[in-house]
Amino acid sequence: QVQMVESGGGLVQAGGSLRLSCAASGRTFSSNGVGWFRQAPGKERDFVAAIGWSGDYTYYADSVKGRFTISRDNAKNTVYLQMNVVKPEDTAVYLCAANRRKYTDYGHSDLTQYEHWGQGTQVTVSS
Repeated sequence: QVQMVESGGGLVQAGGSLRLSCAASGRTFSSNGVGWFRQAPGKERDFVAAIGWSGDYTYYADSVKGRFTISRDNAKNTVYLQMNVVKPEDTAVYLCAANRRKYTDYGHSDLTQYEHWGQGTQVTVSS
């Protein structure tokens, strides 16, 4: 069974840092792009960042550009989201998923292009 498992969330003060991990099991995802999304209570699930299947290309929402960095370690079948200078508005459940298509970055910010969603990890930023 294919599964994505997020970890690394927690409570952090504004201006601090967190590193989230997205570990895949069941099969390798080295041929698929992986995306991070977040969902705050009562709000829609929003795109945060994505990394292409090759790892050569990364994409960010304007709200996190310059503060968050996405990376991947295919040997560990894991994708990371380094969150720096966090803000209270970053508070949400963070989820990762794999792009449905292999060898393409098509639809990297469109959540309908993703599958194998994890359960998410809660990030809470206090002011």
